[in-house]
Amino acid sequence: MTASIWAPWRLDYIRSVTGETKGCFLCDIARQPELDTGQLVIARTDTALLLMNRFPYVNGHLLVAPYAHVADLSDLVAEQRAALLELALHGQQLLIGAMNPQGFNMGVNIGRCAGAGLPGHVHMHVVPRWNGDINFMTTVGQVRVIPQALEAAFAQLCQERAKLKERLAPPAL
Repeated sequence: MTASIWAPWRLDYIRSVTGETKGCFLCDIARQPELDTGQLVIARTDTALLLMNRFPYVNGHLLVAPYAHVADLSDLVAEQRAALLELALHGQQLLIGAMNPQGFNMGVNIGRCAGAGLPGHVHMHVVPRWNGDINFMTTVGQVRVIPQALEAAFAQLCQERAKLKERLAPPAL
């Protein structure tokens, strides 16, 4: 018996890696802050943005990208690299407060052979992990099961960001 699992949202990803779409989605998002909610952008700094990955490995998978369209971390100045890491750590803190992960994978894929789906625009991945989050579906069926809709996870992280801002805000005089 053969089973089918439908994942129509994956078609956008397939098109993006087969060349059917043009441009850089990270540059497009960086240029349009007025569309942040629809693009699942959680935070912006002067040089980078933090957003939900539309094609996540697990629930809560975040991307951290500089505004600069460069292929390698060495193409950024030291201050941009530092800001990228600080924003990644901010994302990690948001995930801890919102989703209580038991661990993280954080990293950068540089070059297509290293797994970069967008090799021209360097970006970091912040991937929350839980004991048992990879199960038989991944091993046997090459399928990932994401238990929460992206929009619901985005709302949860935005709520946590608002709480974090309140805790970090200086007391009113």
